[in-house]
Amino acid sequence: MNQLGRKRSRLEIWNLIAYLIVALYLVFLIFPLFKILRSSFDLSDGTRGLGNFERFFSDPYYFRTLVNSFEVSIVVTIFSLLLGVPLAYFYNLYEMKGKQFLQIVIILSSMSAPFIGAYAWILVLGRNGVITRFLESIFQFTMPNIYGFKGIVISLTTRLFPMVFLYTSGALKSIDNSLIEASQNLGVKGVKMFFKVIVPLCMPSLMAASLIVFMRAMADFGTPLMIGEGFRTFPVEIYNAYVGEVGQNFGFAAAISIVAILITALVFLAQKWVTSKFSFTINSMHSIESKKAKPGFNIFIHGYAYILVGIAMLPQVYLWFTSFKNTSSSGNVFLDGYSLMSYKEVARRGLLRTLKNTTIIGFLSVLIILVLAVFVSYLVVRRKSVKSQVIDTMSMIPYVLPGSVVGIALISSFNTKPLVLTGTVAIIIISMVIRRIPYTIRSSVAILGQIPISMEEAAISLGSSKIKTFFGITVPMMGNGIISGALLSWVTIITELSTSIILYTVNSQTLTVFTYVFVTRGSDGQAAAVATILSLFTIVSLTVFMLISKDKDVTM
Repeated sequence: MNQLGRKRSRLEIWNLIAYLIVALYLVFLIFPLFKILRSSFDLSDGTRGLGNFERFFSDPYYFRTLVNSFEVSIVVTIFSLLLGVPLAYFYNLYEMKGKQFLQIVIILSSMSAPFIGAYAWILVLGRNGVITRFLESIFQFTMPNIYGFKGIVISLTTRLFPMVFLYTSGALKSIDNSLIEASQNLGVKGVKMFFKVIVPLCMPSLMAASLIVFMRAMADFGTPLMIGEGFRTFPVEIYNAYVGEVGQNFGFAAAISIVAILITALVFLAQKWVTSKFSFTINSMHSIESKKAKPGFNIFIHGYAYILVGIAMLPQVYLWFTSFKNTSSSGNVFLDGYSLMSYKEVARRGLLRTLKNTTIIGFLSVLIILVLAVFVSYLVVRRKSVKSQVIDTMSMIPYVLPGSVVGIALISSFNTKPLVLTGTVAIIIISMVIRRIPYTIRSSVAILGQIPISMEEAAISLGSSKIKTFFGITVPMMGNGIISGALLSWVTIITELSTSIILYTVNSQTLTVFTYVFVTRGSDGQAAAVATILSLFTIVSLTVFMLISKDKDVTM
């Protein structure tokens, strides 16, 4: 009987789900990473060894790409914190005109494809940008060069500081108003309260925001490729080694990928260690109440918020405007007047197909992410075991993987029998699930941790099965956290470039790849038109979220 009981325990539904999830991670994550590790030792002369790693670290050119990536990531993280934290502080602690509109614009400024943001900045401040031409013609003032390090930092900072805003806003909403009142009663007010009370209480979220900004800046492919010119970074070098800018070298691309994984993993572990030093819990009975600022300070906070957000959105708005300008037949030169010429041209060249691909890939990816994330979060929070800890660890591995690495790993693993996926839509969906599932898992784990287990136990004691209780009680209560994670996953999927550019074919082209093709051809009008459609896609997604979410504020 005891043996039968143990056998039933092993075959219990949640154990079966855990084994299935482990199997999926082993096939689609661990195996591809093992393949890319093995390929990193393949030398161009057909032998095996450490030559690729020696080449990377001994050649100043390649090692400089590592230094460049760190420089960009650190500076972008610092600037994003300096801009995003005060913005969240003003937004949550003070009454501001047009808060709902301001929040939507802040989120929109962060949700375009990175390379499109860089492309938009070129249209505004590039050598032939609209502001550059205006200043030269009216004031004979020559704008500083935006290309290279400066351009990458500007483009990434204006896109990533909203992430700091969202994380900080989420932290501020968890602070009990009595703490603010107590500090004010003790004479700690204004700037002093901000540094002595607010920043320490928000430190775990600030560390999480710093990590995600650093990781995104480190792994970004499109921005340095678009605006970096001679300033090369890690992801660009991986891509060039793989596609063969001066001769394809898969082994060297794999070696750089392994270095990238190790470095980002070390950064992630360091952040986790630092965050653990600031770990604490807060029971917020009364959320922070917005108060009216003094007239002079009120002007300052409104000016700071709207000018900052206006600068971040300016390139996108000009990109939308540009999409309606008349162009030559090639789309390279803008002419006088406005029309839908660029939109007609992209429609003729396959817009509907790429729109359909983007929708299908995005929808199926998010659906799979939601199902897996809900199961994984439940196993991690409610069914703690060795299996759940293994799953939790594997679920965070994609957090430190650059998109180009994921693409190369999948191609190297599934381009031969028994499972040939290269060139299919399926491999793109798998790559999107791998890269974006950590975000939804983290948000689901956070919300599930706040739901008392007693509610599930009560349902089970009344005769409900475990699975019925899970879908009928637990999942609905996790709804808002799941939706927030799904929104972030959806938007990052439909704006993804670094993985798609390696995996796509003509039949699986997405809107971001479609835009990139027009950009590389110099077809500015058509590129602007597709980028505008992609922005509209994002706006509709955000609107749907605001309509179905119980909490109208988007936080992380």
